[in-house]
Amino acid sequence: MEDIYSGDIKGLHVFKPRIFRDDRGYFFETFRQTIINTYNIPGEFVQDNESKSNKGVLRGLHFQTGEFAQAKLVRVVKGAVWDVAVDLRKQSETYGQWYGVELNEENKLQFYVPRGFAHGFLVLEDNTIFQYKCDNYYNKDSEAGILWNSPELAIEWPLKDSEIQLSEKDLENPNFSIYNTKT
Repeated sequence: MEDIYSGDIKGLHVFKPRIFRDDRGYFFETFRQTIINTYNIPGEFVQDNESKSNKGVLRGLHFQTGEFAQAKLVRVVKGAVWDVAVDLRKQSETYGQWYGVELNEENKLQFYVPRGFAHGFLVLEDNTIFQYKCDNYYNKDSEAGILWNSPELAIEWPLKDSEIQLSEKDLENPNFSIYNTKT
């Protein structure tokens, strides 16, 4: 895997796997801890999750707080998403900035989102299957979120607002402004 991330936010990685294709199909390693270690990514992954969604579903922006904070390594098995990470590290020079990347079944890119970031994705195709590894276990009491269209963030989502479907819980997420104090 090669890191092809070209943004300014430290800690993010976009991995491009080496894919072996022939007339039978393809083969590639979806994960290898030794490669992750070469990029100085701390910890080990302890939980895998998968979701299936249709076009227009937006899941996020989510994060875990305190001792239950999570880093994630995400990818698309089938379909396509616009995947976004927002820097919530208060001492970071890029606090409040976001980065987005399209992950799809063709490019097979993987996006590493470290602890201290909010994460979300917008599904671009029906029947999209999204997988992610987490370096800490989910804890309901530590979950938090930011409203997907917080004006302070100005995230450029690739679908019209009228096409976006959110859960009731995600509709109740607060604007980024409640977190926007760099102390």
